[in-house]
Amino acid sequence: MVTLAAVDIGANSVRLKIARVERRWLRVLHEDREVVRLGEGVFRTGALDPAAMEQTVQVLRRFHKAVQAHGATRVRVVATSALRDSNNGSAFVHWVKAAVGWRVEVVSGVEEGRLIHLGVTTNTRISTGRMLLIDLGGGSCELIVSFKGQIERVYSLPLGAVRLTREFLKHDPPSETELEQMRAYIGEEVKRVRRELTQHKITQTVATSGTPAALSELWAAGQGGESATVPRAALLRLTKKLSTFDVERRRALKGIGPRRAEIIVAGAHVFAELFAELDLSSFRYLPFGLRDGILAQMAADQEGIGPRKQLENERNNSILSLASHYNVDMRFSMRVADHARRLFRLLAPVHNLPSEYAPLLNAAALLHEVGSFISRAGRRRHAHYILAHSELMGFTLPQRRVIAAIARYLGKSKILPAHRAVSVLSPTDRFLMPRAVMLLRLARAAELGRRGAVVALRTKLEPGNVRLTLVTKPAGAELELWALEKERDYFREIFGCELTCIEA
Repeated sequence: MVTLAAVDIGANSVRLKIARVERRWLRVLHEDREVVRLGEGVFRTGALDPAAMEQTVQVLRRFHKAVQAHGATRVRVVATSALRDSNNGSAFVHWVKAAVGWRVEVVSGVEEGRLIHLGVTTNTRISTGRMLLIDLGGGSCELIVSFKGQIERVYSLPLGAVRLTREFLKHDPPSETELEQMRAYIGEEVKRVRRELTQHKITQTVATSGTPAALSELWAAGQGGESATVPRAALLRLTKKLSTFDVERRRALKGIGPRRAEIIVAGAHVFAELFAELDLSSFRYLPFGLRDGILAQMAADQEGIGPRKQLENERNNSILSLASHYNVDMRFSMRVADHARRLFRLLAPVHNLPSEYAPLLNAAALLHEVGSFISRAGRRRHAHYILAHSELMGFTLPQRRVIAAIARYLGKSKILPAHRAVSVLSPTDRFLMPRAVMLLRLARAAELGRRGAVVALRTKLEPGNVRLTLVTKPAGAELELWALEKERDYFREIFGCELTCIEA
């Protein structure tokens, strides 16, 4: 059985969750968490504090032992706002690699929000209607709007509880002036997205992470038991009450841990401002988050289980949005992508690419013309830059780099190890990427006339030769056949066999 591990390196805490794939779903085996305040130095000086980095590495060593003990076959380590905003994050990434051998992946705020949403929707039945999901971390606050399980918009605001505490709250309890300044800052950030958010017509609000967990438990304790939702009036009362208590009194309250008590005031005020500005009525706390989304993503990618359809929709919506922004001819690109997907299946014994490359090739096929929006001259380089730096939901940074590289070398440029488009890839991807490029070159050649002349592709694998048959419209496909013939030398170089093209 496959065992997966997810590590979430946040600005406030580090979390581990290990789960095993059983009967096409995930059974949690082990969880661990420790507050390290990795982002504290970043919010003060712009750099990760060496002591916080050392403590975090020590925690990761403990996590590493747990991962080994449970026999996890795949580990994904994701870092969020602390590393996004730091000027020395690369030093920490290298330290982790040297200490435990893990590669730390720094995700954007949008990707963080997508994974959190995936973790929630995978593990909870959400009623119909438009949902606002609030995840308040140590360094940022993600606001995710979704409808029927599909993300419509993700907003990432610099309103983390640790960040705000260190920036504004110097006294204990905080002074009214400090609270006013912090509320004004929060209000300005929320107002930037208020108009768009209110247009979504939110019908329900759910929240994840430590701050809403503490607020929910405080509210439930005051009601004499569990409560499904926290109303706005109660949230405002709790925020006011917490603001007048010192840290020792806050620690004594039910549901607030020793370290959470230090930052709960700032976190509560973020919620209070959000509810006031967006006219929200209540929220429901859910005990899921980024690590759950990471596990769901790995299970879908590696085992084909869980929310695979949801992931495909998120990826496709993101691709179509980017294509629309850069005025891509989607009728043409979709025909190229159809050819590329078919070639991926038919030539599997020849290219030997892993199944994970199929969606990368598809994305590159759909988006390979984005560079033409800037200029036809150098359009491959422009496409690479756009794809490497654009937000494509559902694709990790290494995956986006592969997509960008496939599009970059679709023309006649030789793939050189010294090129940055190649050097940033992993050794495995540097080896595999040219094979995907070859498939896309064939797919694009089969659509060279941009008229859908080739309606289908068929292959016959012979010893030392691949016979490619073009099924065409009555007018024929002489131009496309000529273009495919020109790919024979490169095909031989990449795959070590001949390519013979004929028209049916």
